[in-house]
Amino acid sequence: MPDHYSRIFLLSHMRAFTSLAGHILGSHPGINGYFEMHISYDDAPALDKQLEVFLQFETPKKNSHYLFDKLLHNDYRLNTGLFDPAGLKLLVALMEPEKTVRSIVDLFQQKGTEALYASPLEAATYYVERIRVLADFCRTTDQPYCYYDAELFQEEPDRLLGKLTDWLELDSPLTGRYQLFSQTGKERKGDSSRFIHSGKIEKTRVDYSHIEVPENVLSRARETYRDCRSSIIANAADSVLMPRDGVPF
Repeated sequence: MPDHYSRIFLLSHMRAFTSLAGHILGSHPGINGYFEMHISYDDAPALDKQLEVFLQFETPKKNSHYLFDKLLHNDYRLNTGLFDPAGLKLLVALMEPEKTVRSIVDLFQQKGTEALYASPLEAATYYVERIRVLADFCRTTDQPYCYYDAELFQEEPDRLLGKLTDWLELDSPLTGRYQLFSQTGKERKGDSSRFIHSGKIEKTRVDYSHIEVPENVLSRARETYRDCRSSIIANAADSVLMPRDGVPF
């Protein structure tokens, strides 16, 4: 199949509502793709592989023009030089560290206490290293990107989706309801919890207070988040942010 698709990439980290984002984007008639493809975009063959992976599970929509993927790990890189700038849309998202680290630990402890990132220290290390790489990418890329605070999916979804619709130059609005696809909830394809199967943005808050994270570990993550988030926002072409202390943060 000829590859005439422009690309949308979401650069983020685990447990930042990226499966929800992928499903909302992938439900739009102009966008194909919703799950994590685990591809490093170092060279042109990676683009062929992306389309091949998508075609293993889904059929492109008629008259669609975008192909989506999300990159959540430092093993997967994005060489923006592969693309015509007009055919590439970048989204970058972070979520605050305390809930994120606890959520990562909770997820991996369900797989077993020996699982990667079941340890608070390992989960926090992943988070810190990941957002540092994202900040470095954002400092050095020539490609414009839109940054958003991931918490907005629950706190102010209409404002967030309106901004994403505009940034992606879509001809119809993104909505908080989405389709379920063949790989929804599957292992290594994204969120496997019951929430992703609801077909809509869930406002239910999950309590992770039973996950204990040492204060020194959280403190390091908070400091890194503040520094990296500020840098990413400063370099963004556009952004949509959570209100903090009554003003946009």
